[in-house]
Amino acid sequence: MTIDPPELVLVSGMSGAGRSAAAHVLEDLGWFVVDNLPPELLPTIVKLVGGGDRSVSRIAVVVDVRSGSFFAALQGALEALRSRDVRPMLLFLEAGDEVLVRRYESVRRPHPLQGDGRVLDGIAREREALRELRADADLVIDTSNLNVHQLAAKIVNAFGGADDQALQATIVSFGYKYGIPVDADLVVDCRFLPNPHWQPELRPRTGLDAEVREYVLKQEDALPFLDQYEGLVTLLARGYLREGKRFATIAVGCTGGKHRSVAMAEELGARLRERGIGNLVLHRDLGRE
Repeated sequence: MTIDPPELVLVSGMSGAGRSAAAHVLEDLGWFVVDNLPPELLPTIVKLVGGGDRSVSRIAVVVDVRSGSFFAALQGALEALRSRDVRPMLLFLEAGDEVLVRRYESVRRPHPLQGDGRVLDGIAREREALRELRADADLVIDTSNLNVHQLAAKIVNAFGGADDQALQATIVSFGYKYGIPVDADLVVDCRFLPNPHWQPELRPRTGLDAEVREYVLKQEDALPFLDQYEGLVTLLARGYLREGKRFATIAVGCTGGKHRSVAMAEELGARLRERGIGNLVLHRDLGRE
């Protein structure tokens, strides 16, 4: 009897960006998790825990730049895995420099690569070392503005046992004045719609309120835009899956991330779910004003 190879997720990214938190969520979801494994041992761990009676079918391994000759070892390990028909998926976690500095200062620990320099020096070295790995990632999650619960929700959405033949999307509303989400695959600009901010009765409300949602969606171009964008995402989903990309982050923006983008993100999420595209809707900047 032929045994299918186990699912394998490599969790990597910037130190302080949430690798351990992501690993804990995966463990709660039933994945066999190995933390800080030298890349050279990847084929061995897959053989040990993914062979035999296949009691373990999903393995998550946390790897980071501290593992010595990281990239040479990682490339060799990946080639060995591919020869066994194991196709790892790479989850990359990152955060902005200022956020990472604050996190290190809060725990009063040095960055593993800072040496005799500053925390910021270590962050810069690590970011450069991981640049190519980030470019190859299947899923990038920027944790700069996420709390642990929001990060967990993203991990559950991506790895919680969804059908492998379906795209999993994260739809994030945001305000342009706070910057575009760096982990976005697609960016939608809703600033072409009239702004509820200029309606006194709607200004204190958000896109989660029925009155604001109704105001946004009844605008002349709102529903035609959603119709066309829904079709575009569906088309892209088929292409993504053909190319082995199972995750996509769609950023939906307006000026402040309070009214239009929130309402449009919620509506887009509902429409895509009806088309079989599972998704998680998050509102990055809601409450910042």
